[in-house]
Amino acid sequence: MLNEEILHFFKKRAGYVPGKEISRCLKISRAAIWKHIHELKDLGYDITSVPHLGYKLTSLADRLFPWEIKYHLKNKLIGKVIHYYQALGSTMEEAEQLALSGAAEGTLIIAEGQTKGRGRMGRTWISPKYQGIYFSLILRPQLLPGSTPILTLLAAVSICEAIGQACELEARIKWPNDILIQDRKLGGILTELSAEIDLTHFVVLGVGLNVNNNTKTLVNGATSLKQEKKEAVNRIILLQEILHALEKNYLLIEKKSNSKIIDKWRVFSTTLGKRIKVISSKRHLEGEAIDIDIDGGLLLRRDSGLIEKIMAGDVVYCR
Repeated sequence: MLNEEILHFFKKRAGYVPGKEISRCLKISRAAIWKHIHELKDLGYDITSVPHLGYKLTSLADRLFPWEIKYHLKNKLIGKVIHYYQALGSTMEEAEQLALSGAAEGTLIIAEGQTKGRGRMGRTWISPKYQGIYFSLILRPQLLPGSTPILTLLAAVSICEAIGQACELEARIKWPNDILIQDRKLGGILTELSAEIDLTHFVVLGVGLNVNNNTKTLVNGATSLKQEKKEAVNRIILLQEILHALEKNYLLIEKKSNSKIIDKWRVFSTTLGKRIKVISSKRHLEGEAIDIDIDGGLLLRRDSGLIEKIMAGDVVYCR
């Protein structure tokens, strides 16, 4: 696309670029340049023009455009194909349909806002437009269905690593899928799979992350990176870091190195060592969270001394 070519041209130059130089290098007319500059401005890019000097890109659009996500992203799998939407009901639903239609592994579905964002156990994820990061990722892992919960842990670790790298903030993980900062919820992860008894067809991994959310769009007990950092966060840079970390850690799973993911998860965990209640639709359990097993199950020591493996449920920390 010419708009992308013009943007890449600007990004390689620090100052003003004469229109005739753009025309010559991209082999388009001066009138065409003017047209595309106005299209980029309409997309949110700040481009100034000065007679006899030319054009200058002064700031990027605060939008998660695929060409911005891919710029300098060196991933070979995750994010190579991106479906971008201004708004969706749910990225999970769109990803499931694409996966059923044969979409390639690593395909990313991202929306600036969701009207029916989904969380675990039928909950709603509030997804205000242009404030957070909401995406779903199609994976086709060589894992048995019972081993796929490791992907939730992998995603949580990747998000914490990316936040540390991009924002210099310390995010932590509450089992099984909550991302926290200072015990306030920052984000969540949802995994859904299509499988037979001994075969995983695909997994859709969904992420909702509060980035530049203002107080009015946050539920009680939640926070955003902007609130914690006291300044706006570049969503493109953060998403690139998340995708990079996801690919790096997913390759560990492909190499049967689950233990490395588990070790990383333990470092970020706020759950291990605490007395907790695990609430599920069938029963409530209480005890000490002592470890995580190789498939991502939580090991709970009951007061009787019995150790139970928990694969799903809501965790409540006991005071």
